Amino acid sequence: MTSPALSYPEGSAAFPHESLVGIGGLAPHEILFLLDEAEQWVELNRHPQKHDDRLTGLTIINAFFENSTRTLLSFEIAGKRLGADVVNMHVAQSSIKKGETLIDTAMTLNAMHADAIVIRHGSSGAVQLIADKVDCPVLNAGDGQHEHPTQALLDALTIRHALRNKTGGSFNGLTVTLCGDILHSRVARSNILCLTSLGAHVRICAPPALIPADIEAMQAEVFHDFDAALDGADVVMMLRLQLERMQGQFIPSAREYRHLFGLTAERLARARPDALVMHPGPMNRGVEIDSDVADLADRSHITRQVEMGVAIRMACLDVLTRKVRRVEGWT
Repeated sequence: MTSPALSYPEGSAAFPHESLVGIGGLAPHEILFLLDEAEQWVELNRHPQKHDDRLTGLTIINAFFENSTRTLLSFEIAGKRLGADVVNMHVAQSSIKKGETLIDTAMTLNAMHADAIVIRHGSSGAVQLIADKVDCPVLNAGDGQHEHPTQALLDALTIRHALRNKTGGSFNGLTVTLCGDILHSRVARSNILCLTSLGAHVRICAPPALIPADIEAMQAEVFHDFDAALDGADVVMMLRLQLERMQGQFIPSAREYRHLFGLTAERLARARPDALVMHPGPMNRGVEIDSDVADLADRSHITRQVEMGVAIRMACLDVLTRKVRRVEGWT
């Protein structure tokens, strides 16, 4: 599926960036280009034979300085389905634990002549720092409270797939409500940047202590009343409380938080009758979302997000390594 009446610049000009560090700075047509590129991989991944050899001979390093299950596994599967050699670097085994600086680690990775590096790090800006020091494409798999671009792209692809009969693939006029720990969420930041760029109206809802000070500059509408934020929404995306990033008391208790900001079946009824339910995971069932909502047939697209994640990451790896393959004469 391609976007209606949308044309891209020819060749590499369609996506001229050497790395994918964030959604910020991407033009709307560049975001849509990546979504369109992912469509072929959505179809491939649904077939018994899920393999393409276009990245054969390339080496991809997944350097994860933070724990991850979905994102790491998704990038690993994406690279292997494209034929690449994929190496996972685990923090517990890395020299970072022995006192090595991030720049020294970047130089070490660069000396190994990887063809692409996927990085997750707990510090905002760490991925850009590494990208500035290496000679290959770098993909941001989440850095601190900054961005998580492939998550926003897979969420956009999920929305477009689910609502394409209703919207024709357009995001214009869609109302998307994000509720949860907005302050600490790189997923929220990337989603706001992505969805507003594509023409959607984004509402965010959280306790005042979990709303970033500069959020209105990102063109999101702020709510503290979850019921009001849900009114007429086309998409409801729930976010977990990131307790590991909190220093201090941000909420009275999990029980009180669920009472005010948990997505229940009764609350979901305030959104549109066909509103999508989404969550980037991991879910805290019974806190930000009830199980009967998370598992709601035909409405919950949480597992579909995981499916779209592999396709998006295949597209990003393919697009960002095309320059390498052209230099080598492979494409």
